[in-house]
Amino acid sequence: MEIITFLIDFILHVDKHLEVFVQSYGMWVYALLFLIVFVETGLVVMPFLPGDSLLFVVGALCGAGMMSFPLACGVLIAAAILGDQCNYTIGRYLGPKVFKWESSRLFNKAAFNRAHDFYERYGGITIILARFMPFLRTFAPFVAGVAAMGRVKFTSYNVIGALIWVLSICTAGYFLGSIPWVKTNLDKIIWAMILVPGLIVMFGAWKAKRRPVEV
Repeated sequence: MEIITFLIDFILHVDKHLEVFVQSYGMWVYALLFLIVFVETGLVVMPFLPGDSLLFVVGALCGAGMMSFPLACGVLIAAAILGDQCNYTIGRYLGPKVFKWESSRLFNKAAFNRAHDFYERYGGITIILARFMPFLRTFAPFVAGVAAMGRVKFTSYNVIGALIWVLSICTAGYFLGSIPWVKTNLDKIIWAMILVPGLIVMFGAWKAKRRPVEV
């Protein structure tokens, strides 16, 4: 229970926790950042770890001179790429085992074919856009692996998505984090970065659920 409470507090006050960590442990903060982003993107069971808000705060700390911007971005990009590759590989391994259940309504050959066709047609843009969406960021590479999306194609969009995601949000934090209004309202900004994309995902899921199922 204490671990859950700490995780919730860390997610909601990631700026304060990271600042204290930098002051206490210095360069070890880069190892912590790598671990957080790798676990969030690489393990399908950990989608609740901070993503966008973490990158923004890292950029702000770099702008304040507490961290190295090039090093932080390099570490975060590497973690994001390797995390997605790990998640994809797990999905690729589990896919054939799951979809051999011919009697299952969800996990059967027809469902696999539909998922495979979708990821072959739209998988690239899905992998890139999912970077900016909580939960989808974790599940998209796993499903791409399950659907047997081509590894070369996945890797290409994985790298592109990681570069855009990390550099855009860290850069925003670097230049905007020092603005007095942003510093004063950073907790509200973090809430918005968590809730707004989450609500968009929930709305999309609700719309998809209401859509008639094709027979």
